[in-house]
Amino acid sequence: MNRTSPSSSDSLSRRALLQAGSIGLLGLDMANAGAFQAETVQRTADNVIFIFLSGGLSQLDSFDMKPEAPEEIRGEFRPVQTTIPGLQVCEHLPKIAAQCDKWSLVRSLTHYSNEHNEAHTLMLTGRSKLPPGWQEKKPQPTDWPGITSTAGRMITTASSSLPQAIVVPQQLKNMNQGGVVIPGQFGGTMGTEHDPWFIEASPYRGNDVKGAYPDWAYRRRSESKVVDHSRFHAPTIKVPDGLSFKQLEDRVGFLKKIERQQRSLEKATRVQELDRYRQAVVSLLSDEKVKHAFDVVNADDRVLDRYGRNLFGWTLLMARRLIDAGVTFIQANLGNFNTWDLHGGIFKISKELLYPPADQAISALLQDLSQSGRLERTMVVVAGEFGRTPKIFTVPNAYKTPGRDHWGALNTVMFAGGGVKGGQIVGASDRIAAYPSDNPKRPENFAATIYRALGFQQDAHWQDSLGRPHHIYHGSPINELFT
Repeated sequence: MNRTSPSSSDSLSRRALLQAGSIGLLGLDMANAGAFQAETVQRTADNVIFIFLSGGLSQLDSFDMKPEAPEEIRGEFRPVQTTIPGLQVCEHLPKIAAQCDKWSLVRSLTHYSNEHNEAHTLMLTGRSKLPPGWQEKKPQPTDWPGITSTAGRMITTASSSLPQAIVVPQQLKNMNQGGVVIPGQFGGTMGTEHDPWFIEASPYRGNDVKGAYPDWAYRRRSESKVVDHSRFHAPTIKVPDGLSFKQLEDRVGFLKKIERQQRSLEKATRVQELDRYRQAVVSLLSDEKVKHAFDVVNADDRVLDRYGRNLFGWTLLMARRLIDAGVTFIQANLGNFNTWDLHGGIFKISKELLYPPADQAISALLQDLSQSGRLERTMVVVAGEFGRTPKIFTVPNAYKTPGRDHWGALNTVMFAGGGVKGGQIVGASDRIAAYPSDNPKRPENFAATIYRALGFQQDAHWQDSLGRPHHIYHGSPINELFT
């Protein structure tokens, strides 16, 4: 697949560099765009739910349709007009379309990579280039920190002792490659003690089985619906046998028996870091709101009818409830690794098995947050690692019907709530939705928009063990979304 070199971000001004000291002192390069602007950021979101569509949603078949393009470009689906003039979406996403006053689109996100693991890293970390020492099949301590990890570390205003950055319902792993863990999901250079908390509520299935089990699962190669009785369950977090609750509080060493993630304790040598993990686990054990958040399968019928009795519905309901429990940042993976990667069967699978549960769950989340008064202070983000090729193609030896290939050059992402003004379109694509034609945005802008909503100031940074500052902004926020 063709690759192009990523362009540099906005350059720092001479004055900003002088104020900061020097590039070398701060560990910056010229890609650190806008990291030191004097602008004061006003917090507009208390919470963020980052819905990630691993595999890459087709922009042409969802939120950036081109009905006037040739048939081999426009595909089988048709757009429907929303209540916002000029804003059209796919006919098979009617419930999301009905919520159009609550969300806005960025139709001009672009980066260089057409490879899954690379593109996951770019979008999950908010960086347009790979870190030094990056490996496709193994996260490295030199990787950029993920957006979720960065937010979790920078959040200082939360009163809850719960982990402030959680991923549901599982890590992203390529089970077709022996369970390869996808880079970009972790703390990277911040250290494993700043990995997000992974709530493993969904089992890992064969790489060819995807979708929202039990009723919306599919097999990619045969492009057919499958019966999938995988069990979505609340994490088992309990005091080990023979250990009292008081002993748990007193003996940090037993935490390793509760969460596999506690391997990070070996590197979290500072007392305050150990105490942070102790408090977090104790809270997970004892907080009734957390127990309620995890027990989504047994929610009442009215709630399940709203969100859907399937993987997508349970995932977003859990994310919604974790906000009530006091968690600030939740990354909700809507499906296992490459669920949205449709090289074949893109129209059949999207229409029959992916869009229905996604449309229901995402629209239910938006409506639920709005009716409860939380949407105003909760940012909801929907994005994948890239878009899909404009031209439809076939792979006769692998798939029965046509699909679209990977396409990093153009991606549509959705923002809602948390200060975002609904019903807007930022940027535009060319006539076949191949490249940005106006106002291009990059992963750095994507991440900066989330950080801006959370109120992180333009000079926000974290310090490594040697006291060196690492700034979190590497591009400007997409401020058009907030006006």
